[in-house]
Amino acid sequence: MSTLNPGTTPAIVTTIDVRPIPHAQRHPLIFKTFDGLNPGQAFVLVVDHDPKPVLFELDFARKGKFAWNYLEQGPEVWRVQMAKTQ
Repeated sequence: MSTLNPGTTPAIVTTIDVRPIPHAQRHPLIFKTFDGLNPGQAFVLVVDHDPKPVLFELDFARKGKFAWNYLEQGPEVWRVQMAKTQ
């Protein structure tokens, strides 16, 4: 999994809070949001648990195009910056 390099500051274009969204709809929304980014752009994901499963899934499906960085790590809220690198 690729984390953002220190000093890298992609432009955050939106924040999606998936906490009120049914679990079955979360990953498709995250993928759709990521796929709508241009290289160098990012969004902030807000979730109620550590989002490592979707981070691994996105890293596998979009290998080499995805980087992330924790902005907040629980215990009740996680915020993750998710960037398209290319």
